[in-house]
Amino acid sequence: MLMKDRSEANTLSMSLEIDLLRSFVAIVQAGSLSRAAQRIARTQSALSQQMKRLEVIVDQPLLQRTGRGVVLTSPGERLLGHAQRILRVHDEAMADMSGRGLSGTIRFGCPDDYATAFLPHLLREFAVAHPHALVEVICGPTPRLLEQLKRHALDLALISLPEGVGEGSVIRREPLVWIGNPGLEAVLANACEPLPLALSDPDTLDHIAACEALTQAGRAYRIAYASSSLSGLIALARSGQAFAVMTQTAVPSDLRIVTGDTLPPLPSVGITVKFDRARPNHLSTAFADHIRQTLAVL
Repeated sequence: MLMKDRSEANTLSMSLEIDLLRSFVAIVQAGSLSRAAQRIARTQSALSQQMKRLEVIVDQPLLQRTGRGVVLTSPGERLLGHAQRILRVHDEAMADMSGRGLSGTIRFGCPDDYATAFLPHLLREFAVAHPHALVEVICGPTPRLLEQLKRHALDLALISLPEGVGEGSVIRREPLVWIGNPGLEAVLANACEPLPLALSDPDTLDHIAACEALTQAGRAYRIAYASSSLSGLIALARSGQAFAVMTQTAVPSDLRIVTGDTLPPLPSVGITVKFDRARPNHLSTAFADHIRQTLAVL
């Protein structure tokens, strides 16, 4: 009887702690102790000690060090799901009981052109409503954001969809447009000369749309420059060396949208929000709702 009482007492004293679980999830999301330490403002040594303590509590190895960082063991993968659910419920309870609105950190992915047009409104208004919530922003083209969502390196992302895809989830549509420096008029007029293009990654919607439109129109082209950065594409268009394609809302005032019959029309893209999991946490859901409401009226 005494042995049983001691065992139960040890089990209670070894309960999972929120702080340890939060550090564990941060390490998994960052992929290494050093990156996690920078993200949550703790030393790498402190995080290492926390993980040793957590492994003692669960009596299982959770993380395995590799040359490229850390990976989850099989017990670590099982604990990750539990930890995320525990933290989600804990944070929701704290926000509800404190009356201070939502708190915590989410990682939000956003294409560069949407960041230029929408992020100031999105972040400013959400910060006013939830001053204790932190939104970390990672910019990149939609295919790269989808890859990060699949790896759970992001909690949610604003992504582009081609016409006719996911219509029920589309928040708004944005037309793709040709842009260029007025100095390229002569190139446009000479249909025999291949059109120089500055495009993003080959698997992005703007790249695919531009090449398909020109091919269908029978207009020769060449990829003169490639850049996954919107600022790089804008700089190339400004230089007068090539035409670029982007959403109309992101076009700088000093660049001209090419209209008329000189270039074939481009499709529009749909904008939607995608989560990294089927059951996102409360903070991610709240930010997604805020995105939908804001983009619908901007």
